[in-house]
Amino acid sequence: MTALPQAPVRPAAEAVDRSARPSPPPDTPASPPSGLCVAYLVNLYPAVSHTFIRREILALERAGVRVERIALHGWDGDLADEQDRRERERTRYVLRGGAWRLLLDVGATLLRSPRRFARAAALAWRIGRDAFRPLPYHLVFLAEACRIARWVRDGGVQHVHAHFGSNPAELAMLVHALGGPGYSFTVHGPTEFDMPARHKLREKSRDAAFVVAISSYGRSQLYRWLDHRDWPKVRVVHCGVEQAFHASERSDPPAAPRLVCVGRLCAAKGQLLLVEAVARVVRDGIGLDLVLAGDGEMRSQIEARVRELGIEKHVHITGWLSSDQVRREILAARALALPSFAEGLPVVIMEAMALGRPILSTYVAGIPELVEHDRSGWLFPAGDIDAAVAAIRCALAATPQTLAQMGAAARSRVLARHDVDTEVDKLLGHIREALEPSAAPLTGR
Repeated sequence: MTALPQAPVRPAAEAVDRSARPSPPPDTPASPPSGLCVAYLVNLYPAVSHTFIRREILALERAGVRVERIALHGWDGDLADEQDRRERERTRYVLRGGAWRLLLDVGATLLRSPRRFARAAALAWRIGRDAFRPLPYHLVFLAEACRIARWVRDGGVQHVHAHFGSNPAELAMLVHALGGPGYSFTVHGPTEFDMPARHKLREKSRDAAFVVAISSYGRSQLYRWLDHRDWPKVRVVHCGVEQAFHASERSDPPAAPRLVCVGRLCAAKGQLLLVEAVARVVRDGIGLDLVLAGDGEMRSQIEARVRELGIEKHVHITGWLSSDQVRREILAARALALPSFAEGLPVVIMEAMALGRPILSTYVAGIPELVEHDRSGWLFPAGDIDAAVAAIRCALAATPQTLAQMGAAARSRVLARHDVDTEVDKLLGHIREALEPSAAPLTGR
């Protein structure tokens, strides 16, 4: 099996203290000095799999919002994308500096607001009972929240938005309990929906200003687990495709029998099933190349299976790629294949559709809300190898005219439903609505 060449990755920047507000690089649009300020709270940022968060943040800034980026991890990893490297320079990292700095913030919070600290500690204790992580983790989350609360207070943040319903949502909740502003969080799935009770989605939603689902399917899953009185808090805001895809010059899918699968190499994405399906197609004498664009914990297992099946000449693994490289791989393929077993709604499907490529994927989560079978792609039941083989055959047998028509339909649909600026306008409307009673952050003792 061969590996496609990768662009050189610049080494991670030397460690520096980012407790002080970082200055944006010269080529980054300056945030307005006044007006609405929102903090974005993420576990890992920036990251290859979190480009949708970056797009959302930048769209908020285009709308005139000042965004404070706060993450737990992500300051020391290699990043293939230049935009991610710029984002890292603008992000504050809670765990940078070690445990002693967290303890200093805990002590300062206890002295400043003992009652709020006691209430937040009791909340962390309750959330930590029978949770996804053992109780000691939630006490650490409380310490992290003390530091974030100081940054939020000093920065004049009026609203905190967290991505994912796991520990980022808990941190936003604890910051609020410590006297911080109101909060919201986006639930993507599938992880939160695998163990909703242990992720405490009901408790996190109870005090939230609103909760975002990225699809109607995601909303339905939140309805399953939230108190009925909290259903009105659930709002659907899609992940969006950035302007670079909107403005791209269209090209029809190539005639070459080439498919691309973009994503982390993991069990949920179903790449092993895709490899099995490709082997069957190849054994029938049909020419086919599959590019697996990405990396992950299952890479060695996938490589081993490719060798066992004898299809090394037909399957290529690229490793992590930059956004531009991913774009080129999608454009070089006649369709994007993503045979997922569990999903939220993959952003890469939106990107491929915006580039005019049909989709081969499964009837999972929010995917069928976007991909229309036999119009913008081919959908098949998850886990069904025979159906996956049939879908691949359809994609390879499609005439150039059919592929062009499907690509045009895909592009039209995604741009109508997933424009990042349109979706961020929705999110911003929900934030402003939440701030109507009081536009000032809560800073009382």
